[in-house]
Amino acid sequence: MSSDDVADRTTSQRRSARREVKLPAHRLEAPQENLEGLPKAEGLVMGFFPGGAIVRIQGRALLCGIVKTFRAPEGSSALAVGDVVTVALTLREHVSAAGGDKDRADGMILARQPRSSALVRPQPRSAKRFDKYETQHLEKVLVANVDQLLIVMSVRQPALRAAVVDRFLIVAERGELRPLLAINKIDLAKPPKATLAGFDDLGLKTILCSALTGAGLEELRAALTGRRTVLAGASGVGKSTLINALIPDAAAATRPIRMRDERGRHTTAAARIYDLPPPAGGLVVDTPGVRELGVDLAAAELPWYFPEFDAYAPSCHFRDCTHTHEPDCAVRAAVEANMIRPRRYESYLRILETLGEK
Repeated sequence: MSSDDVADRTTSQRRSARREVKLPAHRLEAPQENLEGLPKAEGLVMGFFPGGAIVRIQGRALLCGIVKTFRAPEGSSALAVGDVVTVALTLREHVSAAGGDKDRADGMILARQPRSSALVRPQPRSAKRFDKYETQHLEKVLVANVDQLLIVMSVRQPALRAAVVDRFLIVAERGELRPLLAINKIDLAKPPKATLAGFDDLGLKTILCSALTGAGLEELRAALTGRRTVLAGASGVGKSTLINALIPDAAAATRPIRMRDERGRHTTAAARIYDLPPPAGGLVVDTPGVRELGVDLAAAELPWYFPEFDAYAPSCHFRDCTHTHEPDCAVRAAVEANMIRPRRYESYLRILETLGEK
C-alpha cells in the first residue's frame, strides 16, 4: 500500500470518527412503557449511526433506535437510506424530564414500508471474492424508494468507461429506476460524437455539464426537479461537486483525484439525502463511488438487458443460444454487419464472463 493510500485511509478514518453519533447504550433501549401506547409517525430514513437510524419526521431529524422485534419483509434487507418507517415517538414529557430519561432515543423504529424501488449493489463476483461453491450472494440496498438513477461519468479524470454505463443500466432496470446520464467535467473534455450516438441508440438521455463552469446545470436541475434521484458513478467523477453546485448549502465533502492513475478517492462514506431548494423540490441522494459494480443474475437472463439483440435472437439456430460460440447465431451476424454496435456486444461478453457461466 502506498503512502498516499495510507494517508487517504487515515484521513477518512478521522473524518468518520468526527461524524460518528454516539449514544449511551440505555438510549437505544426501548422505553419501559408499552410501545403500542406511544404516538406513531411515519418518517424517512436519512442515515445511520451505530445501533440506530436518523429518521426525518415532519422536518425534524430524530435519532431512533430499532426494536428487537423489527423484521424486514421476507426476501429483502432490513433498512436503507430512503426507506419509509413507522416510529414510536418518545413521549415529550420524558424527553424534557430531569434525569437519565432525557438521554432516551427520540423514537423506536417498529417497521418499514414495502419499497417501490431500490438501487442494489450485489456482492461482486471478482476473482478475490467469488466462491464457485457458494449459492447465496448477498445484495446490499444502497438507496430505496427513488424514481431515477443519475449515472455520473466524466471523459477525463477519470476516463469514460461506457461498459460501466452498461452495467448501471442493468442495475437501473432491475431496480425499476429511470436511468439518466450526466457527463461531468466537460471543461476538461467532451465525449466523442460516436459515444453519444451509442447512448442515444439505447434511449438514454444524456446531459453534458460542468460543475466547475456551470455549463449544463440548468438542464440537469430541470431533469431532477420533483423527482427522487440517486447519483451513482465511479469515485472522482464529481458527484459531490455536482451536488454542491446544484444545492449551494449542501456542503458535500469533495477531494481531488489521484493524478498518478486518475482515479477518484472515496469521499462519500455512506448514502446521504439532500433536498433540492424550492421552488424545484425533489431529493438527491449521493452514494459512495464504486470501482467494481457486480451484476447478480443468471447468464440466461443477460440478453434481456441488451434490447438490441431482440430483433435477431429469434433467428438464432439454437433457442438457448448464448451468442458466443454457437453456429448460425443471428446476433453475432448482426454484430459483424454493424447492425448491433460491436462495443455493446463486447460489453455483453465481458459481463457474461463475470457471471461464471456461458
